[in-house]
Amino acid sequence: MSDVVALAAELLAIESPTGGEGKAVDFVSRWLVGRGWNVTVQEVTPGRGNVWASRAGGGVTLSTHLDTVPPYVGPKLVGDKLMGRGSCDAKGIAAAMMCAADALAQQGEDRVDLLLVVGEEKGSDGARLANRLPATSRFLVNGEPTENKLAVGCKGSLRVMLKTRGREAHSAYPHLGTSAIEPMLALLPTLRELEWPRDERLGETTVNIGTIRGGTEANIIPGFCESELMFRLVGDVDVVKGKLEAWVGKRAEIEYGSHIPVQFFHTIDGFETAPVAYTSDIPLLGRWGTPLLFGPGSIHVAHTPDEYVSVAELRDAVEAYQRIVRQLLSA
Repeated sequence: MSDVVALAAELLAIESPTGGEGKAVDFVSRWLVGRGWNVTVQEVTPGRGNVWASRAGGGVTLSTHLDTVPPYVGPKLVGDKLMGRGSCDAKGIAAAMMCAADALAQQGEDRVDLLLVVGEEKGSDGARLANRLPATSRFLVNGEPTENKLAVGCKGSLRVMLKTRGREAHSAYPHLGTSAIEPMLALLPTLRELEWPRDERLGETTVNIGTIRGGTEANIIPGFCESELMFRLVGDVDVVKGKLEAWVGKRAEIEYGSHIPVQFFHTIDGFETAPVAYTSDIPLLGRWGTPLLFGPGSIHVAHTPDEYVSVAELRDAVEAYQRIVRQLLSA
């Protein structure tokens, strides 16, 4: 099972949605123990945990996640594509990291660790707990699908809930009530008229109107409406909040949710670079060293029924991870 494609297929054959990663944790733990790694399984919740494999420490940690979004889609090889749930996000990446780390160990390089966490797709409970481990690495190479490019940085995020209120009444007598939905419908289309911050490296701030909910029945004037927005940030969150609050004025209530700041990553010579718009576990793993972000596969097919990773890209990633580790250790 030293071939990365075979290893990735084995991982893909194990159903491991967020919260149900136990069998995948057992598989990678046995694989690593069988190759002489010191393996610690840090329980996150009963039956599932983070896998930390080490030798001498003090160098570079390769890290990604073992959970996937549902539903389960089994592996199949179609031409040059290894398909299946998690093929690029992120079991293919985990397989490439495992093969790369083991190849380095066989060559005598014992300053590389592996950290394979659970829960990334829903709350990152694994990464939050993993940051309590006694990490010794100087660099953290996190794995997400970047098309085998080193990410220069990733956008931040901000969740916002807008709320409008009215007064309920019987729909046969609308003059006795006030609709909460109509002012929301008037407000949201004007969002596209605003100009948001731009960054030369990360590009444009974007905003998605993700949900809208309101009312109770068609024969009741709606007394409440809410809409959730998701911003992808390229700079200071306070600038976005200021523009948002000026736009809303007194037309709606604003409730701020989770915020992840913009991040910029370490890069090294010899690799193509690009920004990414999604977030990762990196902000939650601050004790594991200076962060880099790299992995095979495209985020554009992640979480889709046709998720895949190119076999050639997967094999290239094994070599690339070894090059990254060697360059970081020689710095």
